[in-house]
Amino acid sequence: QVQLVESGGGLVQAGGSLRLSCAASGRTFSSYVMGWFRQAPGKEREFVAAISWSGGSTYYEDSVKGRFTISRDNAKNTVYLQMNSLKLEDTAVYYCAADFRGSVYYRAAYEYDYWGQGTQVTVSS
Repeated sequence: QVQLVESGGGLVQAGGSLRLSCAASGRTFSSYVMGWFRQAPGKEREFVAAISWSGGSTYYEDSVKGRFTISRDNAKNTVYLQMNSLKLEDTAVYYCAADFRGSVYYRAAYEYDYWGQGTQVTVSS
């Protein structure tokens, strides 16, 4: 069982930056692929990025490549999403998710086993 708690969301102007954090409970954090998803109003939840258990492999949705960076600190049971050059279309609730011994290439929400409650990111013009 893993419990996930996101933080770091907020209001930022277009072009600005935010860093999201996701703190996980449980001693097997390093066994999980960790992912970030987002959901904008009226839209389906979409994949943003994922990172392997070791942090050695990462995978990004095309629209965030070069702007977002996913990382993890297994000693702190925490995964991060650094978001730079934010755009209006990045506005969404961002969710952290854990997939037990999965793959960084899994983009579907149903592949993930545990979810956080979400944190709101709002990008203004």
